[in-house]
Amino acid sequence: MENQLPNSENNKVMISSISDIERAAFYRKTYSHVAGGVLVFILFEYLLLQSDTIINFMLSMTEGYKWLLMLGGFMLATNYAESMAMRTTDKNKQYLAYGIYIFFEALIFVPLIYIAAVYMDSGPEILNQAAIVTLALFTGLSAVVLLTKKDFSFLKTGLAIGFFVAIGLIIAGTLFGFNLGLWFSVGMCLLAGGSILYQTSNMVNQYGVEDYIPAALGLFASLMLLFWYVLRIFMSRD
Repeated sequence: MENQLPNSENNKVMISSISDIERAAFYRKTYSHVAGGVLVFILFEYLLLQSDTIINFMLSMTEGYKWLLMLGGFMLATNYAESMAMRTTDKNKQYLAYGIYIFFEALIFVPLIYIAAVYMDSGPEILNQAAIVTLALFTGLSAVVLLTKKDFSFLKTGLAIGFFVAIGLIIAGTLFGFNLGLWFSVGMCLLAGGSILYQTSNMVNQYGVEDYIPAALGLFASLMLLFWYVLRIFMSRD
């Protein structure tokens, strides 16, 4: 879930070149859009879970090679949305791309949240705990970058390798029928944490003052990845 940076423009005013007050205003816009994305995600998730047809279809897609097809479709849709947001300065198109991304995140979360809510003994409690832990980790990692102003762009290569390895393990696990287990989820949480550091660092050092929607999309993507695997860890303990 690493995003490309928006295309450079000769007249783009970079975040690194503006005053602290203007920079703080950009951060507020970005994180308010991340929070708005979370609220829209919750709305989409609620609506999707009202449909037995969608629930049954998504549950059926978790079986065997169908899950690989679902993951492939999810990656195509979300990469298209990311590309749309990064390559345009039209705010309407950026919001459309963000909405598309949030919808597909909500869709792929349907089976995981449904299983947690319906089949786990303490389903609502698990969801609440996972959400609180995810938010705490996201806030803490973001604060590390914002307070230290350290450039974490050096993580890009390591994250790319890590995600390729993870995709390979997911494909192998699906094809050969073995469970990746708890430690895989822990490893993915570490990757998601690295992605949050990387995306927050990009927001501080690489974006222009009008790029708050693409910046929010990148942070939202990393937040959702972290939530997915934190939730899986909590579910494995139930």
